[in-house]
Amino acid sequence: MNKPTARNTIGAAIACAFALGLVSSAAQAAGDPNDNELWTAGPVQQVIKSGFGLCWHSGFGPPPVSTRECDPNFKEPVAAAAPPPPPRPAPVIVAAAPPPPMAVPVSEKIKLDADTLFDFDKAVLRPAGRDTLDAFVGKLKDITPETIIAIGHTDRIGSDDYNQRLSERRVAAVKAYMLDKGVNSNRLHTEAKGEKQPVTKSGECLGAKSAKVIACLQPDRRVDIEVIGTRIVR
Repeated sequence: MNKPTARNTIGAAIACAFALGLVSSAAQAAGDPNDNELWTAGPVQQVIKSGFGLCWHSGFGPPPVSTRECDPNFKEPVAAAAPPPPPRPAPVIVAAAPPPPMAVPVSEKIKLDADTLFDFDKAVLRPAGRDTLDAFVGKLKDITPETIIAIGHTDRIGSDDYNQRLSERRVAAVKAYMLDKGVNSNRLHTEAKGEKQPVTKSGECLGAKSAKVIACLQPDRRVDIEVIGTRIVR
């Protein structure tokens, strides 16, 4: 029988130690699947390294997780990108209301040639004459009067002086009526022309005073009214 030599004794010891290590590693790998990649020593888990500073692995189970300590190709895990913010709703654009049309003042002139206001030799308004003035005053609501001029007239029958005074009474009657309807007295001016500005033509209504001549001269018994003002046009 051969005596064991020192070399054989050392080899047997190393083989035994390696076998024990493999058994211990396999047992621990079976006990905790999360530690397959590590050698453990004692109750505290730790990375087992060789004398050269290399990390050891049991060789059982899945490959070890890459770590900064044991993997020379270790890469820092990239943090998951934050999900993009939800799209912002498109702003609701409300179209601005168009500006109101600009008010434009327009000059305007209104005339009334009223030959239905008075009877012969009278300065009292006829009912039809009052209706005519009512309609005329209604038109003034659509404008801003600046000047209102009323001119009284008579026919040719009678003296110049008499007809002048008669035309003054007639225009005064028209003025009083219009003021009563709300016309501004500061805007209303009156004149009296007597028989000087007839509207009947020369050669018409010939003859002495008669019912026929009086009827023919009716257009001369009048009050002309002219209004100058502005109308707002949009």
